[in-house]
Amino acid sequence: MKNTCFLSAALLTAILAALPFPAASAQDPPGTNYDESRVGTFELPDPFLCRDGTKVTTPEEWKQKRRGELLTLFQRDMYGVMPTADCARLASKFLDEKTVFDGKAVQRQVVLYLNAPEKTPKMNLLIYLPANAQGPAAAILAPNFMGNPTVSDDPDIIVPEVPDATRTKIGEPVQRGAKKSRWAIEKILERGYALITVYYEEIDPDYDDQRQNGVHPLFHAWEDKHNIPKQSRGATITAWAWGLSRALDYLQTLPEIDPAKVAVMGHSRLGKTALWAAACDERFAASISNDSGCGGAALTRRNFGETIASMHDMIPWWFCPKYATFVADPNLLPFDQHELIALIAPRPVYIASASEDLWADPKGEFLSALGADPVYRLLGTDGLAGVTEQPPVNTPVGGTIHYHVRSGDHDVTDYDWEQYLNFLDKYVRGK
Repeated sequence: MKNTCFLSAALLTAILAALPFPAASAQDPPGTNYDESRVGTFELPDPFLCRDGTKVTTPEEWKQKRRGELLTLFQRDMYGVMPTADCARLASKFLDEKTVFDGKAVQRQVVLYLNAPEKTPKMNLLIYLPANAQGPAAAILAPNFMGNPTVSDDPDIIVPEVPDATRTKIGEPVQRGAKKSRWAIEKILERGYALITVYYEEIDPDYDDQRQNGVHPLFHAWEDKHNIPKQSRGATITAWAWGLSRALDYLQTLPEIDPAKVAVMGHSRLGKTALWAAACDERFAASISNDSGCGGAALTRRNFGETIASMHDMIPWWFCPKYATFVADPNLLPFDQHELIALIAPRPVYIASASEDLWADPKGEFLSALGADPVYRLLGTDGLAGVTEQPPVNTPVGGTIHYHVRSGDHDVTDYDWEQYLNFLDKYVRGK
C-alpha cells in the first residue's frame, strides 16, 4: 500500500495558514521533526497480505487467518504478549454509593482485587450510573491520570494508595478535581451513558521497574508456563490493557450496564492503551483514541513528532524489548498502526487529534484510519465513509471509523466528548 494519501495542496495550504506549527520545543528530543518535507516516502504493509504470501479476499479469511497473524506480530514485536484472564483471581468489594448531580446519577466505588484473597494488586473503580436509565446502560470505561479524585471535586472519592511516580511525590495532597475539565461527567450521564474510571498506575506503575510491580507478578508464572520469550513479554501498555479487560469482567456482572455496549476510551498513552485493549479483547464494543500519537493511532513509518526512537529514549517500558530493535529503521516493522486499527474491525473506532499537538502527529493518525478503511469495508461496514483526505479543523468525518482534528493542544475537551457521544449514539446504541 503506497503512501499516497496526502492532503490536497489547497487544503494543506489552508490548514497551514490557520494553524500554529511551532518548531520543536526545548522539551522535545534533539532531532524531532515537524517539517512535512522531511517525512520522506514510505510504503505501508498491506493489511491483506498474509505471511505465506497469499492475499485475503473474504471476511472469513480475515477473521480465521489474517487477524490472528497480525495480533501475534503486534504482541511479538511491539506491545508484548497479552496474558489470558486466568492470570487473575478476581474478587470485588463494594465500598460506597450515593446520589450525585441533584439525583440524576449514582456514584459508586468498588475495589477489584486481582489476586484474591490477597489484597494486592487492586483497582479502585469509580462508577457513575445514570439514575433515569431505562434498562441497562451503555458504558464508557476510561482510565485516568493522577487518581480517581482528580476527575471530580467530590470529597468522598477514595485517594489511591499508589503514588504517581512520574509526577507526584509521596505525601503530597491530592488535588481533587484537578482534571475534571477532561471528563464531562454530567454531559455523559445526561446522554444516558455510565462512566467508569480507574487510576492507571494502580494497574501498573508508569516508570521502569523491570516489570516487578503492579500486575506484572501475576504475569510471570503464566509467561514461564507458556514459554514466552523475554523479548516479547507483556510491557506496561499491555499491563494497562489487561487491567481494563479485568475491569470489563466485573462490569459485565452489573445489571445496570449493558455488557455488549461497553466502549473503552483513553487519552495520550492511555489512548494507545484503549486501542490495544480493544484489539486484544473483542468484548469491547468500541474504542476511542484521543491524541494517542506514535505507538497508538499515528503511523510509525512517518518521521514526524513522536517516534520509536524518542519513545525508546524516554519511556521504553511501555513496549516490549523487541520493539527497540526497530529504532534504527521503522520500515523493518512487519506492520504499522493502520493494522492496529484494523484489528478492531468491524467494531466502531474513533481517532481524534488536536491541531497544536504536533508531537502526536495528527496527519499520521488520520492516515492510519485511512489505511484501516479497506479492512472495515471488507467486513461490511462503511469505514471512513468515503473520506480520503484529512478534514479541516473541527470537522468530524467518517462512519464506523470516525476522525476529527480539534483546534487546541494535547487535552480532552467538551468538544471531544460531544463528538464521541454522538458517535456512540449511532454506532453502539444504534439511536
